[in-house]
Amino acid sequence: MQDVNWTALIIFVLLFAFITWLGFAAAKWRQGDLDVLHEWGLGGRRFGTLVTWFLVGGDLYTAYTFIAVPALAFGAGAVAFFAVPYTVVVYPLLFLVFPRIWHVCHKHQYITAGDFVRGRFGNRWLALAVTVTGIVATMPYIALQLVGLQVVIGALGVSGTGLAGDLPLIIAFVILAAFTYSSGLRAPASIAIVKDILIYVTAFAAVIVIPIELGGFGKIFAAVPAPKLLLAVPGPNTTGAYGAYATLALGSALALFLYPHSMTGILSASSGHAVRRNAALLPGYSFMLGLLALVGFFAIAAGVGALPEFAAGFKQFGNNFAVPALFLHAFPSWFVGIAFAAIGIGALVPAAIMSIAAASLYTRNIHREFINKNPTDKQEAQMAKWVSLIVKLGALIFILFVPTQYAIFLQLLGGIWIIQTMPSVMLGAFTRWPNDWALLVGWVVGIVAGTAMAIATNLTPTYVLHIGGYALPGYTALYTVILNLALVIVLTPIFNAMSAGRAAFDETVASDYHA
Repeated sequence: MQDVNWTALIIFVLLFAFITWLGFAAAKWRQGDLDVLHEWGLGGRRFGTLVTWFLVGGDLYTAYTFIAVPALAFGAGAVAFFAVPYTVVVYPLLFLVFPRIWHVCHKHQYITAGDFVRGRFGNRWLALAVTVTGIVATMPYIALQLVGLQVVIGALGVSGTGLAGDLPLIIAFVILAAFTYSSGLRAPASIAIVKDILIYVTAFAAVIVIPIELGGFGKIFAAVPAPKLLLAVPGPNTTGAYGAYATLALGSALALFLYPHSMTGILSASSGHAVRRNAALLPGYSFMLGLLALVGFFAIAAGVGALPEFAAGFKQFGNNFAVPALFLHAFPSWFVGIAFAAIGIGALVPAAIMSIAAASLYTRNIHREFINKNPTDKQEAQMAKWVSLIVKLGALIFILFVPTQYAIFLQLLGGIWIIQTMPSVMLGAFTRWPNDWALLVGWVVGIVAGTAMAIATNLTPTYVLHIGGYALPGYTALYTVILNLALVIVLTPIFNAMSAGRAAFDETVASDYHA
């Protein structure tokens, strides 16, 4: 690859050193007893509207997002913009559903979605299904954050083989592991503020400076091949790309806040009102995401894919190298250092939250439920801290020894899997009507069908349904969760009749779901 960009590298390292200090210092921010799980894993549930905005935004808009969405626009064109409407659609769901979940979790001291499902439906196996799904769907997501970090480290010219090539990633992992262990959720919450400021500066600089350099938006769009500017018009008897685009947006919206890290960010808020206010404020990130998707078109117009100095980067990282190549081409080295630090820090924040969320799930809904039913507060928190280290180590090993493509495939499967928890979590926020065993059967069928459909399409996200002579391409996750819901609706009265006379368990009451 290109020679080391020393100016950019020094600025990158200095900013990383600053956020490392900030991560450790965060242990004393809004100080609480970090030997209690809700203090370590949820920041004591004391984050107000502004901190929650940075935390949830830093949680959802990850380094891989900032690399992958423009890369998709660079390689595939307009379909990449499905990310914008889906992040718009998701916030009404946040407004309607998750303040209710926040209230009941606050009342009963629930820390995870598994806790909520266990309390609402009284079925430890259904709670276990939600828990395992969350952990398995999160692991490749953490690995992909390290992919984003790998790309920017490589773009700085830091490369090599063996340990020398992997050392920067290992150092970043050690930093992440250390401040997460010591400070819990307070660390990514404080770092998210710095990260998001840097990301916004980078995004606005990109959409102002680069179009000026390229001669304006007219020339940029003229340089983009016509098939990439618009979705292909569907042929007869098919919804074509339109159907795939719409279902990707809707399915992704339904899945997003079911991820454990999303739930962790929401439950760390100080009130249900803070969650509602964030539902109104978070679309600001969607605006930024639209700008970042345009950067993929900027890279096409700049012709970075054909520049010989970036050939090695594209060979190693594929289209994911489009954004770093464009920034190296368009900006002075000092700003490249800032931009790459923003992306790199954007890997650490969500990776920290994801590892905390996965550790809390294991500790509360597997270890406490099946292994040690009566741990002390300190034992519970310590177990979560150790598991958070194991989760991050697993993600690091995966990235170092398994081809990156497998992490991407597993993350696509993760979206198909996590959406199968929607009936238990989202419906549970409003009603106890679904039978817990019907929910478990729906989950099993959704997981099996989604996995089979993904394998049949070589782990691509869309599947073509053939109904009455019509071909309907759509997001596999959406198709399978509809099947899941249909089974729940059909089986609930059957299972209820089979268990007639046995009262349904629910440790919550209606008043728990609102202030």
